[in-house]
Amino acid sequence: MSAPIRERIAIVSKPQKEELVALLPHLVGWLRDHGYEPVLDRESASYLSTPELAESAVSGSLVAGVELRDRRDLPLANPVLVVVLGGDGTLLAVGRIFAEQGTPILSVNLGSLGFLTEVRLAQLYPTLEGWREHCCTIDARTMLHAELWRDGERVQTFEAVNDVVLSKGSISRMGDYAVEVDDRLAARFRADGVIVATPTGSTAYTLAAHGPILVPGVDALVITPICPHLLTLRPMVVPGKSALTLRVEGPPHGQQLHTVLTVDGQQAVDLQVGDELRCHQSEYTVKLVRLEGNGFFDALRSKLKWGER
Repeated sequence: MSAPIRERIAIVSKPQKEELVALLPHLVGWLRDHGYEPVLDRESASYLSTPELAESAVSGSLVAGVELRDRRDLPLANPVLVVVLGGDGTLLAVGRIFAEQGTPILSVNLGSLGFLTEVRLAQLYPTLEGWREHCCTIDARTMLHAELWRDGERVQTFEAVNDVVLSKGSISRMGDYAVEVDDRLAARFRADGVIVATPTGSTAYTLAAHGPILVPGVDALVITPICPHLLTLRPMVVPGKSALTLRVEGPPHGQQLHTVLTVDGQQAVDLQVGDELRCHQSEYTVKLVRLEGNGFFDALRSKLKWGER
């Protein structure tokens, strides 16, 4: 009689974190002891074994008896949970990769800020136990769908957890931008760029650009100009179902302009004058596993010092 198929749990790690040397082998053992089969991305494999075995992780499919996959291919393993060991940047990348599958993500903070990765390392196993016993909440975060259009054709599509940004590139020079909301012109302005953020992204780049803080459950998007050359231009909150168009209208006085589209600060595409970025709420969400329900406001106070004197 064949052994029952064990459910898989994917593990994704931020590279070059010393804590992983002791943490990863213990986590792999815990998962197996509790009836799960771990699947790791290749970046994590070097923390499981000797340098000789870790070398085989570059092209092999197993290290120390653990299945390995390229990070982009982890959804093909059909895990029931993803454990992210790292910081907010690692979580953003994993959130985009698993968005279509809707796999819940348990994110453990090994980074410096860890605003999204609310689970502390000491809470890892209690949170895993809570998830197994269906005692955790799933915090579904809205994502943003964006399409890059050029000369009347769609060039690329993106899914973002935090934001999409049009901004100046290597040359420190402002550009001219137009923003439309539901096919109606909202503003034309000269600035260093413009951000469209989800409620989750309201505490990221747009916050540094003096945008508002939105509670994650708010059905809205935020449009924030970056250093606009107008004293009257302020961030704008629009309904979540709005269709937004951002247009690169050109550099001032015919000067050369280098403009870049970035997605969650991790994907970058060079833009041309006349390019349009069309945005709306994504059909996907990022599902974060939470053991406690007040993490957002705890993070605001403890990590962003909100309300402190």
